[in-house]
Amino acid sequence: QVQLVESGGRLVQAGGSLRLSCAASGRTFTIPRMGWFRQTPGKEREFVAAITWNDSSSYYADSVKGRFTVSRDNAKNLVYLQMNNLNSEDTAVYYCAGQTVVWMGPRGQYQVWGQGTQVTVSS
Repeated sequence: QVQLVESGGRLVQAGGSLRLSCAASGRTFTIPRMGWFRQTPGKEREFVAAITWNDSSSYYADSVKGRFTVSRDNAKNLVYLQMNNLNSEDTAVYYCAGQTVVWMGPRGQYQVWGQGTQVTVSS
């Protein structure tokens, strides 16, 4: 089994930056790709970014490209989401997720989920 725990969410002013962390534990070798998603009340969960553990291939939603950066620390089993130039539309609960089969694609189905961390951007 794999467990994912997000941290780092908080209230931040528009234009500011924030870094989210996701700590993975357990059978992490079964999760070749990690993703970040976000969700606001009444809306579907939205893909934000993803990264593979072995070659660090990264993927981004158009809405965050150029502002967000996903990275990983293999030795510590940590995945990060650096968020810059935040705006009110970035307000959401952010989830870390693990994908066991990469052929589903970075925007495909993920099998393991964290509990989420709240990011609120004030204007």
